[in-house]
Amino acid sequence: MNLPPALHDALLFTVAGAFFALVMMRWKRDQRQGMLQMLILLVIGVVGLLALNQFGASIAAMAAGVALREVCLLLAAFGFIRIFLVFVFQGVFARMALPRILGDVLFAFSLVTYTVYRMYAVGFDFSTIAITSTVIGGGIALSLKEPLANLWGGVAIQLDNTCRIGDWIRTEGAMGQVVSIRWRYTALATNTGETLIIPNSALVGHRVNVLARRGDQRIPWRRPIEFAVGYEWPPSRVIAVVDEALGRADITNVARAPAPSCVCWAFDPSSIRYAVRYWLTNLIEDEWTDSEVRVHIFAALAREGMEIPIPRHEVFMNPASEVRRTAEVRERDARVQLLRSLELFAPLTDEERLALASELKPSPFVAGDIATRQGEPADSLYILARGHVGIFHDSADGTQPARQRLATLHAPAYFGEMGLLTGQPRGATVVAEAEVLCYRLGKPGFEAILRSRPELAKALSQTLAARQAANDATLASLSAEARTRATGTRANDLVRRIQEFFGL
Repeated sequence: MNLPPALHDALLFTVAGAFFALVMMRWKRDQRQGMLQMLILLVIGVVGLLALNQFGASIAAMAAGVALREVCLLLAAFGFIRIFLVFVFQGVFARMALPRILGDVLFAFSLVTYTVYRMYAVGFDFSTIAITSTVIGGGIALSLKEPLANLWGGVAIQLDNTCRIGDWIRTEGAMGQVVSIRWRYTALATNTGETLIIPNSALVGHRVNVLARRGDQRIPWRRPIEFAVGYEWPPSRVIAVVDEALGRADITNVARAPAPSCVCWAFDPSSIRYAVRYWLTNLIEDEWTDSEVRVHIFAALAREGMEIPIPRHEVFMNPASEVRRTAEVRERDARVQLLRSLELFAPLTDEERLALASELKPSPFVAGDIATRQGEPADSLYILARGHVGIFHDSADGTQPARQRLATLHAPAYFGEMGLLTGQPRGATVVAEAEVLCYRLGKPGFEAILRSRPELAKALSQTLAARQAANDATLASLSAEARTRATGTRANDLVRRIQEFFGL
């Protein structure tokens, strides 16, 4: 059967398009809807040509018939080209991650080429518009200068991989994640819930910082956090305190490698400025992670008594202000009451507890801070005044989980007592699981009391031994008499070690 050339071409488009579409729909299920839409265009074009061939013989040779035929043929060509390019870019070369705009350019070029070919096929005289096209083209070129610059900017961005979908970029004061690259613009999603539309010509013509990417490799993004400390503290000491605290803390979105580091940043008139440089792994949480790092820095400085200097104006009507004295007395009484509530300090007198209260050094921690680490040398204990901490055993042989929970301590409580009384290394890792206030008691603060009353060593050893025996799983099945004997034996050993540690 002899078919008109236009209908023959449309049928070829339909058969080939249907083949590629069916393959693509079975291969890439997420492309089904798009393929169905293009198949509908193909069917509309073929049905229109069939109807025109069957019932439109009277107008087939007229201008209206020619125009209708070309429109139907263009629909079929449109559907086929679209299906074929999706098959190539989203199917065959999907792993190569070819720029989307390249497919769009090929699609537009193919349509223009086919349109020119059909105009030539129907006998369109291009010479009739040759003269006017120059003038019109010049006017159009001037009016489309900016859109064309954006178009070629979008092509350049995608072809040379300047920016990719998912990249974080900063340009002209704007920062966000690239969520779309179109012909005219690139869309950035910011952390404030806004979508920025930036013309592609602006991205090509201005400096663009691509964040958290080095070549083709995704890397964390380094962030600086500044703070200041007074001149009374040497920079080496401040840097060591902050580095140690951040190295021990588990902070969400902060990379372990490279590790956070503190540097001396500048010398100001009343303070020294420092900067902590940490590496952010999730750029969506930039401000929240900055806040968490500042919280840990503040807690680390507070544990060492390092104040962040701020302008202060104090007016005292009396140097020995009654308000200040009342606050100091209240704080002292609170510490004495805390010591009185703990069994370890039960053998002490009220005067000794009062003297010891002045030796307590506030040591705040925030969630994730490690107060003590298993195996570290020690000569102090911590009194838990507020919050709760987790006690963990760190496994070094790899036969069990790296960190196994042993217990949870709630205030009021104490931990690290063996370090204070015998100087032995930490037996467990203690991690703050909320905002925690501890008081640190070091060997020098306790030594004066023991030297004035050496017999306290025996009473303290009895308390420690009883606590250990009660918590020791191996003693759970012993009788009360056997447990008493075990406690006594352990107490004798502890009192010897306490005497040796303090030189009594």
